[in-house]
Amino acid sequence: MTDTNNMLATFLTAMGVVIADFYSHLSGWLLFGFALVVVDLRFGILAAKKRGEVIRPSRAVRRTVNKTIDYLSWVTLAELASRTYGVSLGVPVVSLGALFFVYAAEFNSCMNNYIEYKGIKGRFDIWKLIRRKDVSDALEDSQSE
Repeated sequence: MTDTNNMLATFLTAMGVVIADFYSHLSGWLLFGFALVVVDLRFGILAAKKRGEVIRPSRAVRRTVNKTIDYLSWVTLAELASRTYGVSLGVPVVSLGALFFVYAAEFNSCMNNYIEYKGIKGRFDIWKLIRRKDVSDALEDSQSE
């Protein structure tokens, strides 16, 4: 039994080293994703309270865990794309584009929850902010929807 435990411990240690090496330089992206999830959770709860909705902790935890796993998956996919295509292009354009798209969508959600919580009329659209020269065009009139 001890030999089996030693083999399992050795295998898990080796896998842990490989995983730690893979994610070592991605800690900033992972931390940024986790921060976005926490901020979205906070402002989402505050916006739901303002709307008079019942807050169910089990649903909030489930959605938060799902988002965290989603972002871990996206960062992993971006790193794999960087290791595959980054060498041939010189710059990890594919991975940066994927992460920008995913994190921009989450930032959009955070901003809209914050705007709703603060009682500001309108919606924030990061895609309009990116396309427009004037930042004020990123705020839409809520009555036009």
